[in-house]
Amino acid sequence: MKHYSLEGDVMTTKIFRVKGTFRQNRKDHNFTIDVRALNAATALHRVFSNLGSRHKLKQRSIKIKEVKEIPPEESKSLLVKQLSGE
Repeated sequence: MKHYSLEGDVMTTKIFRVKGTFRQNRKDHNFTIDVRALNAATALHRVFSNLGSRHKLKQRSIKIKEVKEIPPEESKSLLVKQLSGE
């Protein structure tokens, strides 16, 4: 049996702000979503999943304009602030 050590491999969550647009009913809608994730790729996956489930969108109708890491106090999401300890 192989044992794995997590020492030195500390995974910390970061807060990302994802901005973009999605097309629904022949209209473009802007969005800004703050998410907690380990990296930018995971943050994008969460945004695609969230928008897809809430608005029944396919990934091809979602256009990402910007992904950036932000400090927790800059987040507009109350849930993200609470989970980050603010």
